[in-house]
Amino acid sequence: MNEKIVLRYEVDPNDFTRAGEASSNVKRRLKLLGVDPDIVRKVAISLYEGEINMVIHSYGGIIEVIISPEEIEMILTDKGPGIEDIELAMQAGYSTAPDNIRNLGFGAGMGLPNMKKYSDEFNIESTVGVGTTVKMKVFIPKE
Repeated sequence: MNEKIVLRYEVDPNDFTRAGEASSNVKRRLKLLGVDPDIVRKVAISLYEGEINMVIHSYGGIIEVIISPEEIEMILTDKGPGIEDIELAMQAGYSTAPDNIRNLGFGAGMGLPNMKKYSDEFNIESTVGVGTTVKMKVFIPKE
């Protein structure tokens, strides 16, 4: 792989039937490209957590994944309520998910912490009433 591959996915709010499609597609693509399984796992986990957060908390958004020989960059941009207190939201177990979401098995408050844990670079910016952008990178070590 010498060129960058750019993948783009729309995420619909509250669409749990399609939640996880982007991360599954990226995982499959990385495997086909022969990316190391540990790298694929890190990308799949961090991207899935972000995708689910978008489904639960946003009014919809876009996931863009840029695959290059050096790294996989994931940019998740949503329209939504935004995050009032990012530091609080980053704490494991903190969640604003409503009960109906928790009853589906989501909303345990591990999304953002896992996104940070499984990415090599993690940045989040949010404006209340506008939306949130999360940028994550997983580096591909030179052989």
